[in-house]
Amino acid sequence: MDWTPLLLSFKLAFITIIVLLGIGVPLAYFLAFSKSKSRYFLEALVGLPIVLPPTVLGFYLLLAFSPHQMFGSWVSNTIGVSLVFSFVGLVVASVIYSLPFMIQPVKNGFESTNTSMVALAKVLGKSNWTIFWKVILPNNINALVTGAILTFAHTLGEFGVVLMIGGSIPKETKVASIAIFEYVETLQFEQAHRYAIILLAISFIILLSVQFLSLTKKQQSYD
Repeated sequence: MDWTPLLLSFKLAFITIIVLLGIGVPLAYFLAFSKSKSRYFLEALVGLPIVLPPTVLGFYLLLAFSPHQMFGSWVSNTIGVSLVFSFVGLVVASVIYSLPFMIQPVKNGFESTNTSMVALAKVLGKSNWTIFWKVILPNNINALVTGAILTFAHTLGEFGVVLMIGGSIPKETKVASIAIFEYVETLQFEQAHRYAIILLAISFIILLSVQFLSLTKKQQSYD
């Protein structure tokens, strides 16, 4: 069995999580606490990947990433990296497509933060930066972990966007979901089953983890 597609899938998922923790946490904080009306537009924009068909999003990302378009050309000329049919392009596309799966649980966690703790910290003269790091973030570890788990699962199972942006280049963009599709297409069901059963087991474990975190959070709220 060739483990490369699975390893590429795991690598893509972990990198996506790391990038989204850096982008998603500040964005979730803004959406949770900002009183600006622009947050409604931003929240709708962030949530688009949830309702858009993956092929639609993949198509427009493919156009944007093309070296013949302004963004793709700028990235190619500035960084020297092509976003089409490359692993870097897969990372960028996965970050965009998985963004709401990181932001929504983190935002919900921020919104449910004990307001009395925040108010007390303000009375004590703590800055917003200190309140974020010392009060809000430590009390929302479960939300961060849930966002990371959902992002991992979503990235691991993505097919449409990955196929549109990365194609199927062995050891470069051929992740597990693409490998399963190709094996089924050529009637190699035994090979497809090997990848599919591993992803099935991982997905089940991920769902159990999310349920466990949800139960833990409920118990903590009762305490």
